[in-house]
Amino acid sequence: MKSNEMTKQSHSSKLVLASASPRRSELLLQIGIVPDAIDPADIPEIPGKNELPRDLALRLANEKAVHVAIRHEDSLVLAADTVVAVGRRALGKAETEKEAQAYLSMLSGRKHKVHTGLSLARPDGKLITKVITTSVTFKHLDIYDIRNYVSSNEWRGKAGAYAIQGLGSLFIRQIHGSYSNVVGLPLFELSSMLNGNGYDVWARAAQNNAEPA
Repeated sequence: MKSNEMTKQSHSSKLVLASASPRRSELLLQIGIVPDAIDPADIPEIPGKNELPRDLALRLANEKAVHVAIRHEDSLVLAADTVVAVGRRALGKAETEKEAQAYLSMLSGRKHKVHTGLSLARPDGKLITKVITTSVTFKHLDIYDIRNYVSSNEWRGKAGAYAIQGLGSLFIRQIHGSYSNVVGLPLFELSSMLNGNGYDVWARAAQNNAEPA
């Protein structure tokens, strides 16, 4: 009886995604999850003085979760923030072609880290948090590589000015860790987090697959 009640409770939990990122929605759909609501958090994403990239990713994820949870007291609220880091420097989302060129030149021929902070706000007010890190090594980029990639416009809105799931994959020599983390959500760790906090991933995936399109 307890097992059935737990399954029922987990299955009925609502999930709110605190992000407007289409990539995160696509990643969730990849494991059969369709959020009950999408409610982006509109907060400034400005690094603090001497704030390390890993700490920045976690802080922003937590702030987003708390900000949106106020509007959804009966739901699980999932927030995430992905930071591309070269050493102690966090590379944000390039806003201009000049900035994109600078970021790509900085990443050229070297290893960098991608940190994604995950924050799950529960209805009881508790925050469940994790930071997942993936190491990525770029090949040496020549002027031709950079100019063509910048002209593709794929870099717009991407942390570090590249998308590993697109043309940016042409630059990747090695990756150590979660691939989906670099895209925007570490699916393995996320599914464990959800399953442990009242959201049955398998049950919800089965439900969504059974619903007519």
